[in-house]
Amino acid sequence: MSEPDQRLYFLLQRAAHQLRTASDRRLLATAGITTAQLGALYAVRDEPGITQQRLAHALGLRESAVTGLVGRLTAAGLIVKRAHPREHRAVVLELTDGGAAALDAAQPEVDRFNAEARALLGEEGFTRTAAAMRTLAHWESP
Repeated sequence: MSEPDQRLYFLLQRAAHQLRTASDRRLLATAGITTAQLGALYAVRDEPGITQQRLAHALGLRESAVTGLVGRLTAAGLIVKRAHPREHRAVVLELTDGGAAALDAAQPEVDRFNAEARALLGEEGFTRTAAAMRTLAHWESP
């Protein structure tokens, strides 16, 4: 019997691609949004008045990538940009009713994914995997 694959970076990349592809297909069908858009909508909902710079940091993306993402969400009517109350060149982002509706429509799919992952990994495996992913997501490599 061969050893299990220990190439963690490769496995994480492959898992991320697999999960994103399947999740995008499901979310587009049920809520009309992608996985990346879902993450942005969650961040805007959880921190009303978030700036694009702060959103980029929260999502772990470059500001240039967030500019395009925000443009698509704005064009779709899911968020609005408003003038920043103190910084004249900055804008703040707020969820629209359409954005809240998209999150509501996505929630059953998010719940279904979590249930499937729990069934696949077991409750302890799910909890440990979520904790490990949180740790890796905030890891600052030297």
